[in-house]
Amino acid sequence: MAGGGQLGGGSKPKRGKSNRKQTKRQGFHLDMTPLVDITFLLLTFFMFTTTMAAPQVLDMTIPPEIDVEVEVRESELLSIYVRDDNKIFWAKGSEDPQSIVLKDIQALSERENLDPAVRNKLIVALKVSKDASYGLIVQILDKLNLAEGKITEEIMKELDENGEPKKRERRFTIAILTDEEIEKLQGV
Repeated sequence: MAGGGQLGGGSKPKRGKSNRKQTKRQGFHLDMTPLVDITFLLLTFFMFTTTMAAPQVLDMTIPPEIDVEVEVRESELLSIYVRDDNKIFWAKGSEDPQSIVLKDIQALSERENLDPAVRNKLIVALKVSKDASYGLIVQILDKLNLAEGKITEEIMKELDENGEPKKRERRFTIAILTDEEIEKLQGV
């Protein structure tokens, strides 16, 4: 009794008399080839789209480093300091630094840049400790960039001598905290 099997077919022994006819079972064959093809197509699609997703980076062009002394009026300099413990401070000119929270930086930048005394002349200096969090620095840069929209809009409402809207002259720098500035911030 060697058996070759097939799905369905055979008859079962009867256990009692029944007037019902036994139906012959029909076997079926499932072709898996198209399912395998679809699986590989989906796998290829997801692999391709995953590798093509661009990483989110902060594009920033930094001019070459120049070691030239630049004369700046104290009234036209707004400094934002970030200590190594990620505390943020600000000062205008040679004033004493004041503590500030991240969410208030945008309003500070807008207020100081639109001050009539230094309108469109203010230089913003972001001075950062070497051990400050990179993520915090990016958030500060984002807040300063968000402020630029309102500042530019307000400045463009004014007209220059040719009757054209004035252009925003943004001045910005990033530097590492000096030892003197670190000492100054320790007392705050």
